[in-house]
Amino acid sequence: MLALRLARGAHPLVQLRRLLVTAAAAGTGFLLLSTLGYAMAHPDASARSVLRLAWCVAPMAATVYFAVAVARSDPGTRPRPGLSAIGLGPVRLMAVSAVTTALSTTLGSMLALLFFLHLRGDLTGMPFDGAAAEFLAADRPLPLPGALTLLALVPLAASVTSALVLRPRGEKQARMSSTSTTAGASTTAGRSATAGTSPKAGTTPTGGTSAKAGTPPTADASPTADTTPIPGTDSTSTPPGASADSPASTTPHDFPAEPLDPQRPTVPQPAPGGLPWSVAVLAAGLAVETYASRSGPAHGLALPGRFADGPAGVLAGWTLTAMGLVLAGPAITYLCGWLLQAVRPGALRLLSGRVLQEEARRIGQPLGVVCAVASGAYATATLYAGARPSFGPLSTLGALLVTGCTVATLVTAAVEAKHARAETTAALLRLGAPATMLRSAALLRAGALVAVFVPLTWAVAELAAMPLTG
Repeated sequence: MLALRLARGAHPLVQLRRLLVTAAAAGTGFLLLSTLGYAMAHPDASARSVLRLAWCVAPMAATVYFAVAVARSDPGTRPRPGLSAIGLGPVRLMAVSAVTTALSTTLGSMLALLFFLHLRGDLTGMPFDGAAAEFLAADRPLPLPGALTLLALVPLAASVTSALVLRPRGEKQARMSSTSTTAGASTTAGRSATAGTSPKAGTTPTGGTSAKAGTPPTADASPTADTTPIPGTDSTSTPPGASADSPASTTPHDFPAEPLDPQRPTVPQPAPGGLPWSVAVLAAGLAVETYASRSGPAHGLALPGRFADGPAGVLAGWTLTAMGLVLAGPAITYLCGWLLQAVRPGALRLLSGRVLQEEARRIGQPLGVVCAVASGAYATATLYAGARPSFGPLSTLGALLVTGCTVATLVTAAVEAKHARAETTAALLRLGAPATMLRSAALLRAGALVAVFVPLTWAVAELAAMPLTG
């Protein structure tokens, strides 16, 4: 019920993102049901039916990836001060996000089932003069348990993945840190009390300075050892609205739940690692593709929709190449920020570079996924430039789903990054920074990313298509 109330009262842009998730889930569900219809119409071609079902993994993964990105950027499930007091802690908010994602994707799956039944003629008669009757096995009864099982794949995968991504992190480390801090405070207090056991002239047994004879104690007297604040244990070391037992590090989101303390800025994140591994995976993918193309004729894998066959090793090489680009995205984004502020940078380049370095982990991976999809599309277009293969409706739908979900995920990550630095932007405006400089910094960041990722994508696509075209 809480998830329904949050979904109903959300911002229109949030509702739009959820509707896009529903549309993506509907398209993926229709692809899964189409494989079921093909298996019903061709009971003897079980191997090709399984292969068609395997080809649905890419659209389903793109849909789940987009659904998780929307769940991460949902402001309705963002931790806020005071929510834990009414039972809405990090775990409960994570469950609400998972349920909201499940509702959006389940709605899409139900729409896919209705459209599939409409094309089969099970609802209001055969549409389009029965053009899809043979393709969807309209003359055979639909196995409802099998259809519901296929439709449950996307909601189940999306909700479980959202729960895993948004789960509270760092609780054990936070408890250990709190325990060590309390132990350190007790040790320091004990040492102070021990040092004050031997009173000297002008001091009290508690270690504090005694008042002179005839002088009444005033409020300006120095505190004793029992009341001296210890660094790391005073109220300023804990964020507003949080206690030592419930630190702010348990928030399941990457952006802070409370306003930042200007006196205690957050520690800068380290540079993303994994660039050597991504280069190794990319090189391994190109090597596997080259070996598969020169090893002679092999069994081909056919896309649903009359797409041209290709060796299975080429598909494995393309998969490894795409994984290499995805893994390299955050590190390359961080490198772009470092290059922007190299060689005596001004205020504009310094601001752009620092923002890119801070957002490398948030936007780097979606950017790497977009580059991997674009590289695969360019390599496919280059490979079949002369043959001009006939794309069927399912191939077109699958390509649109993968491309649309990856681009929408990148846009969602960019919007999330903008909201995450809203306080920094407001602080710069209060300090007198012109708005034109902030817009110029955004354009400079976008230009740097385009200047680095577009040639990289083109080079990887050319290398991926070269073994098969040469």
